[in-house]
Amino acid sequence: MRVRLDFAYDGTRFSGWARQPGLRTVEEELGAGLARILRAADPVRLTVAGRTDAGVHARGAVAHADVAPHDWSRLPGRSDRAPGAAAVTRLAGVLPPDIVVRRVTVAPDGFDARFSATGRWYRYRICDRPHLLDPLRRHDTVLHKRPLEVSAMHAAAQRLLGLREFAAFCKRREGATTIRTLRRFDWERDADGIVVGTVGADAFCHSMVRSLVGAVVPVGEGRREPDWPAQVLSAGHRDPAVVVMPPHGLCLEEVTYPSDDQLAPQAGRARAIRRLDQVAGASGTVPDEGPAT
Repeated sequence: MRVRLDFAYDGTRFSGWARQPGLRTVEEELGAGLARILRAADPVRLTVAGRTDAGVHARGAVAHADVAPHDWSRLPGRSDRAPGAAAVTRLAGVLPPDIVVRRVTVAPDGFDARFSATGRWYRYRICDRPHLLDPLRRHDTVLHKRPLEVSAMHAAAQRLLGLREFAAFCKRREGATTIRTLRRFDWERDADGIVVGTVGADAFCHSMVRSLVGAVVPVGEGRREPDWPAQVLSAGHRDPAVVVMPPHGLCLEEVTYPSDDQLAPQAGRARAIRRLDQVAGASGTVPDEGPAT
């Protein structure tokens, strides 16, 4: 049977999501924790909605695992709790404090944490006024020593929206497409004076979010014109002038899914390889489906 896990983690001391020999990863810790409460011989295999890099955080991560019904049913032990509620309590007792599982439920038919998702939503935090940096948030906020013009960054970001080829902002992987639909890329200064970017897309390729941020920061500094990131996008290849921003300012806020009856169809569509001819004539904007606040 398939179960869904909703969880959060502080990525500071993790080498990213994916299991790697000799390194501490979120997948390794969470899989081992599940195996322990299920009394499984090996770490439970997990499929996650978004594979974060080293140092990146998550508040709204989602994963699924296929477990034996017998192991699931015996989780409550002698208590009258539901297995999902028991799983949350027992995981809290075995996981390190930088991972918190918020909910464990039986997944609906057709659910795939990765392929059934319709969107991923991230936030990126920058402090461009060093005297305002809250030292308690130094692990999730990037200190930037040059002042930023937020309206210019926002204007530049709007030119990147839509269904496009994002090869200029991705690290290519063999056999993987870099065509994505960027649904939202907003910048604002919050009440504490922190520059906050909200980025949403159907999916992201490797290093895409931090590269997008790195493309608009020079615009905010006044070193580039607002149309420069769009020019980089059109060029279709990595530009050494685009700096991949530090990971600790980035947080996965939410993963969105369709109604239960659309989970399997959505997974089928997501598995299909996108073609370049799909980009031609695509609208530059799409309806906003931003993260919950």
